[in-house]
Amino acid sequence: MGRMKKTKSKISDDVIKEIFSKKLKRYRATEWVYMELKNMILSHKFKKGQLLLRAEIAHEFNVSETIVAKAFSQLKKDKLIIVKGGTGSFVA
Repeated sequence: MGRMKKTKSKISDDVIKEIFSKKLKRYRATEWVYMELKNMILSHKFKKGQLLLRAEIAHEFNVSETIVAKAFSQLKKDKLIIVKGGTGSFVA
């Protein structure tokens, strides 16, 4: 039986830069939306109990709803919003 030679496949530097650039941009967008919403909540631009609509916020910030969902997740951890399944996300 012959031995199979292992081949290493190297991902090109251009592909690596493109992948990490997109991840970095997505991270920065999430962080930016999170900070903006946090500031709006803490400065009372959003009132206690106010419903926060993901689609509306995504549209206003010109980002995807996924980015807003990730920002909401952090806001929930910080106890700045309350997420009620099937109802929505509300300012705490």
